[in-house]
Amino acid sequence: MTTAVAPSTASLSAEDRCDRCGAQAYLRVELVSGGELLFCAHHAREHGDKLREVASAVHDETHKLQDTPATAPDGER
Repeated sequence: MTTAVAPSTASLSAEDRCDRCGAQAYLRVELVSGGELLFCAHHAREHGDKLREVASAVHDETHKLQDTPATAPDGER
């Protein structure tokens, strides 16, 4: 039996965690081989070139780090 994971186009939230360190994820990498990986901004920068080599798609939300309000929106508290 083979299980495929559908690529996610949803925005990343505070619940999405980096697969390297567990910090909040800001980058989703959909792999050519199937599956996906999530990375914080730090690890996205550190491994970015290699990740893009094996990616079929990259969803980058690191811009949110500059747009972050002083308080969390309702539903993210």
